[in-house]
Amino acid sequence: MSQGSYYQFCPVAMASEVLCKRWTMVLVRELVAGSTRFNDLKRGVPRMSPTLLSLRLKELEAAGVVVRVPVAGEPGISEYHLTPAGEDLLPVVKALGVWGQRWVESNLSLRNLDASLLMWDMRRNLDPTPLPKRRVVVKFRYPELPSTRRNFWLVVEPVGSVDLCATDPGFDIDLYVTTDLRTMTAIWMGLDTIAQARDRIDFDGSRQLATSMQQWLGLSPFATEKNLVEHA
Repeated sequence: MSQGSYYQFCPVAMASEVLCKRWTMVLVRELVAGSTRFNDLKRGVPRMSPTLLSLRLKELEAAGVVVRVPVAGEPGISEYHLTPAGEDLLPVVKALGVWGQRWVESNLSLRNLDASLLMWDMRRNLDPTPLPKRRVVVKFRYPELPSTRRNFWLVVEPVGSVDLCATDPGFDIDLYVTTDLRTMTAIWMGLDTIAQARDRIDFDGSRQLATSMQQWLGLSPFATEKNLVEHA
């Protein structure tokens, strides 16, 4: 048994030996959400060191949760795909997220602000359906952050693919959204709405994009869950 073993035959204890090391379940969340490449996984866990990320991936591979697959035509590049055992963790991740949304006070969650993670999650949950059938570029600005980390561009292509840029992609911008990071995080988590936070958000550009933002904005998969601590 490993140094971190609970020395119990209980399935909960045995599963915890694999999944409860620091960052492991957050990494599994990224894999379940569809990230497969190392750099994309890193963007989903921006505060995790590349060395630790590599170690946790090797541990998950050894545990049969993921399989490492070389990418054809790209020497030295691999993707990490969930095995059937890994796919079986989807309801576990969902249950943890639901529990956290219901039972962790929102003020505690909103202490852990991370612009890179927020924008990455918004990118993959954005719904392009209400947007014009052309390239659409939305620039988000968080003025309270250092100048090198306050600007993000969401680029939505006509086919519906969405890219996130931390440097100017050079395209015309359809809408500027300027707000503070706490407000945008609360909206993404479903703790606030665009309408309720209107006095804390400045829009500049397309009125159609601004008025439909609540529809196309990528919200947390748990945003519809009511926080039961604050509604008790």
